[in-house]
Amino acid sequence: MSGTTCEQKQKILSAKGFFLPSEEKLKEKNSLKPRKIILLAGPTACGKTALSLMLAEALGGEIISADSMQVYRGMDIGTAKVSLDDQRRIPHHLIDIRDIHETFNVVDFYYEARQSCDSILARDRVPIIVGGSGFYFRSLLYGPPNGPPSIPEMRHALEEQMRIHGNELLYQKLCELDPAYAQTITCNDRHKIIRALEIISLSGEKVSNLCWERTKVLSDYIFHPWFLHRPRTALYPRIEERCEQMVAEGLIEEVQRLEVLGLRNNSTASQAIGYRQSLEFLESPRTEVDFKRFLRKFKTASRQYAKRQFTWFRGEPLFRWLNVEVHDFEIALDLILQDYSQLN
Repeated sequence: MSGTTCEQKQKILSAKGFFLPSEEKLKEKNSLKPRKIILLAGPTACGKTALSLMLAEALGGEIISADSMQVYRGMDIGTAKVSLDDQRRIPHHLIDIRDIHETFNVVDFYYEARQSCDSILARDRVPIIVGGSGFYFRSLLYGPPNGPPSIPEMRHALEEQMRIHGNELLYQKLCELDPAYAQTITCNDRHKIIRALEIISLSGEKVSNLCWERTKVLSDYIFHPWFLHRPRTALYPRIEERCEQMVAEGLIEEVQRLEVLGLRNNSTASQAIGYRQSLEFLESPRTEVDFKRFLRKFKTASRQYAKRQFTWFRGEPLFRWLNVEVHDFEIALDLILQDYSQLN
């Protein structure tokens, strides 16, 4: 189409079923400055929720959850879901958007979180994305992971293998095929193990090679990423106290209600920390010894998850680390607000 005018190109493409935006629309789109978004990550029990609410009030912001389990209705106590009063005070997004029998993955999060960001920005408010899932944050920064679409027959075959042989055998197979990716998950991450083996079988490529090219951050937003943390000597007691509080608030009873609704059939939700241990306890004779074992496993899994969060975000160079044990929330708030106002 060399030598043709823009109008002629438009006519030719339109005749073939393609449509180009007008030059005015292109100029308008290209003249728009990228929009600012705050990312607030951190290990469990470090204080993300409290600081995010302070930020939202200071900036006129709305909060988007980057928690893979808070999307499920009924998974409230075990996910430390923000209270209904706080949700009424500060608009929250991607909370209670799925029933327990439905699926939700990182690609779903990518598109639904971006849709929420655009909606919030269109109202001249500030998106504040809060959570602990490094996988979800990485998708926002670099785009969703690549990989072939799932094939139901292969997925069912892998699930059957896991049912017969257990998590450990398939996890060991993943360690042999893709040790780099296997190190980022555990043998209890059943859904991730199955999906990884599925990708390797379909594509012949390691998941660690397929996920992200990590060469360029998406340019339609300006990201302000922060990683809140505390020394482990201060964080771990907070985690254990939170575990005990969740149990006291009715975590086991919550799991019993969700079990009736199909929790065990959701391979991701049923393996979530707190929920997996509760399901195991409910299968036991439920003696005092069983309860103590349940609580010990719950605390251990929570500490181990926090350790993996530290490891993950050390590999994310864009995140600025903020020790909220040294800087109280008022100082942390000022630092984030100054950063937000100065960068363009």
